[in-house]
Amino acid sequence: MSDVMVIFLICMLILMALLFLGVPIPYCFAGALIFLILNTEIPIRTLLIWGYSQMISPTLLAAPMFIVAGNLIGESGIAERLLEVARIFVGKIKGALGVVCVITCGVIGAISGSAFTGLASLGTILIPELRKEGYSNGFATALITCSSILGVLIPPSVPLIIYGWTTNTSILAAFLSTVIPGVMTILTFSIINLVYARKFAVAEPAEEKTEEETERLPGKRKVIIGAIPALMMPVIILGGIYGGIFTASEAASVCAVIALIVGIFFYRRLKGRNIIGTFRKTSSSIGAIFMMIYFSMLMSQVLTQLQIPQKLVEVFLGITDNKYLVLLILNIFLLLVGMIVNDSTAILLVAPLLLPVAQSYGISSVQFAAIMVVNLAAGGLTPPYASILYFGMRIGHVKMGELMKSVLVFLLVGYLPVMLATTYIEPVTMFLPRLFGY
Repeated sequence: MSDVMVIFLICMLILMALLFLGVPIPYCFAGALIFLILNTEIPIRTLLIWGYSQMISPTLLAAPMFIVAGNLIGESGIAERLLEVARIFVGKIKGALGVVCVITCGVIGAISGSAFTGLASLGTILIPELRKEGYSNGFATALITCSSILGVLIPPSVPLIIYGWTTNTSILAAFLSTVIPGVMTILTFSIINLVYARKFAVAEPAEEKTEEETERLPGKRKVIIGAIPALMMPVIILGGIYGGIFTASEAASVCAVIALIVGIFFYRRLKGRNIIGTFRKTSSSIGAIFMMIYFSMLMSQVLTQLQIPQKLVEVFLGITDNKYLVLLILNIFLLLVGMIVNDSTAILLVAPLLLPVAQSYGISSVQFAAIMVVNLAAGGLTPPYASILYFGMRIGHVKMGELMKSVLVFLLVGYLPVMLATTYIEPVTMFLPRLFGY
């Protein structure tokens, strides 16, 4: 084994050790970077100047702006309005509320780009409602928690923005690559919910009202009219992006401004105090994320200059020339990485290393974007990292054992087929990008 590969392996061991010790993620990357610089001849001054030039990229602005938008959506009442509308259209099906949960998480994902926004904004409202209809606390919490990963599958998606920026891949093409996997996830999760609703003591839908009674209902028309500002948000954001009206970065800014306007003037849920609190919380998150991006980007640049990606390609080619076996190895590796760090960190860490391997087997950077994000999204539900899972436990007030039983059903029965289809059936990821000319 060459000296360069030994340095690379020690660097990865240092990084993993720091992560397991609970050191803040930016400092984990900084520690590994310091080791690389001390043991190679890469000039640090040139590296820092290069890093600064990358950090001022306008494309990177999309990530913090979508984080701002997601936090504003959680405080503004937009999620509740979307939920009320969804209940109107599927309210006559047994287990309809569960379907509403999945669909609404998908719509919230189409606005915020984050997995946490749907869980934070809907969990406290929907989990008690699901329990009233006969769902067990474990299943109700698992349904909301698992559905929240739609926030990174349904575009726009913060991890896909970071992937596109890191690998110089079209962000719009990357967005399109996960649309079909996202829709498939909505369908499989909804089916699991409906099977559960028929098998267990979930309440039957209410008797259908007469036309006269329906007209007297104060809700339907008022709910739909009141939800128009919330319903227009995904239309404006996605329509603007794919219609070429604005870029992903501009779309993120537009989304944040619209969420602010809707929360203040339409739903009157955003006041001075919670707006300031939201921006304070958001600025803290953005600062940590950008430190992580900076150090991980510098580390990736050092590894690239040491030709580590090319050496990894040689290693894989030495193992097998079977594309499907390599894809299986990559999937397993990504799942393991997702169990240790969050999706954005994993992308910054491994995308520059693994993309050349994937491309050497004829896998495009756009298809690999979908493979990475779909696999890494499961990491938020699988310990030891499992940040989404732990957040769901706190919101649903449920123990790990009770929650994991249902989470495993969603992962193995509902999500694993989506992962396999994303990996092995190319049109699942490439049909829409090709349709739009990418």
